[in-house]
Amino acid sequence: MAVTQLAYNLMIDGREVAALSGRTATVINPATGETVASVPVADERDVDLAVQSARRALDEGPWPKMSASERGRVLMRIAGLLRERVESLARLEVLNSGKPIRDARAEVLAAAECFEYYAGAATKWFGETIPVTDRGLDFTLREPIGVVGLIVPWNFPLMIASWKVGPALATGNAAVLKPASATPLTALALGAVALEAGVPAGVLNVIVGPGATTGMALVRHPLVGKIAFTHPKPLKGVMLELVQR
Repeated sequence: MAVTQLAYNLMIDGREVAALSGRTATVINPATGETVASVPVADERDVDLAVQSARRALDEGPWPKMSASERGRVLMRIAGLLRERVESLARLEVLNSGKPIRDARAEVLAAAECFEYYAGAATKWFGETIPVTDRGLDFTLREPIGVVGLIVPWNFPLMIASWKVGPALATGNAAVLKPASATPLTALALGAVALEAGVPAGVLNVIVGPGATTGMALVRHPLVGKIAFTHPKPLKGVMLELVQR
């Protein structure tokens, strides 16, 4: 039986948009070899739009003004939506990655647990007062980095995305998430869930494309303050770029 093909868009500034170039790529179920979806291929211009949107969300939006407890409640709502939709998200993961449904369900629940953990952790990061030998007061404050780029591999698409998105949002950053080209569907679904849960537009953007072009444009963007990067076989050029940041 043929699988109905799904059509997806990028998530930029709280809206679903096509790639500026109009390019798309097919997503294959590796268990059957069938085409299951088409996704836009983001180029450097799309990456810039996503990063600019994240920066604008920090400079002008409500996210930086929220208390840590408010951010925690938003993350808890993300967790709740993941739990409500565990079956549909697990089936989407199976369709995209070809893994057993039992494993996919466990990974969706693990993603929900991750957001629950960071929802509680949001209020637990404090500054420190450090003893000094001279007169005076020495202290440190932990503040958001700003815009962070999150690059996720193919093997645990939703679960590893949650490991990166959860702490980034809990600590008040805005993010651009780039899933692996082969397995982007649940990351795109996570972007929609986050928006529904109350994450303001632009705080979490989701783009799709190859690591060598889309990922590299994200790594090199001057407004990105930190990269979280996981890859089964890291490319030397990308790793060098990360070390130099």
